[in-house]
Amino acid sequence: MNEKKVVAFIVEGPSDEAALGTIMKEYFSSQEVRFVVVHGDITLKDYVSLDLILHKINEQVNEVMNRYRYLQKDFLKIIHLTDTDGVYIPADAVQHANVDRLMYYEDHIETNNEAAVLARNKRKGDILYKLRKTKSVHGIPYRIYYNSCNLEHVLYNELRDFSDEEKQILSDDFAERYDGKAEEFITFISDLNLAVPGTYQETWNFIEKDRNSLARHSNMHLIFE
Repeated sequence: MNEKKVVAFIVEGPSDEAALGTIMKEYFSSQEVRFVVVHGDITLKDYVSLDLILHKINEQVNEVMNRYRYLQKDFLKIIHLTDTDGVYIPADAVQHANVDRLMYYEDHIETNNEAAVLARNKRKGDILYKLRKTKSVHGIPYRIYYNSCNLEHVLYNELRDFSDEEKQILSDDFAERYDGKAEEFITFISDLNLAVPGTYQETWNFIEKDRNSLARHSNMHLIFE
């Protein structure tokens, strides 16, 4: 009997795992599904740079390997889910406002510090470009998929700043709605209102254009092809 291969998901927070965990475990039922929760956006962590990003993702994979005593050969693939956070929008779509945190809209971002947001966008944009061109990490097939502007926007069609508690409630409800219904979720995430058509690289080319990284788009449907 063949032992199950591991499919590792790298996600930003526990609510991401709560929303998608049961769906992915149902779909990949012939594999072992493990979630690596980074607790934040790994592409924006203070200790991460363009030069260090692959090393840091490697560390996340090593953590899973050590915790469950996996070897490299035990893995089937690594699936990394990220928010786009509007990082590809033109500079004039980053607008000054008297706000105490970033405010996202489908055509602009409001901030009290435009320079900081533009610097963040450049940094995260460069890192995402490197990751979308990366084919393997630790010798394991790797792909990064996006939700725009963030996971809540894609799953719940609301573009606002949710508290951790609100995220958890929404994700629990979402998981319950699709419990045992992975095919229904695939239909939902593949709907052309959400899913960006084309190849993996074409979907990334699309999200990097204009203000698409603020609009409600995802290429998560490609996970299931």
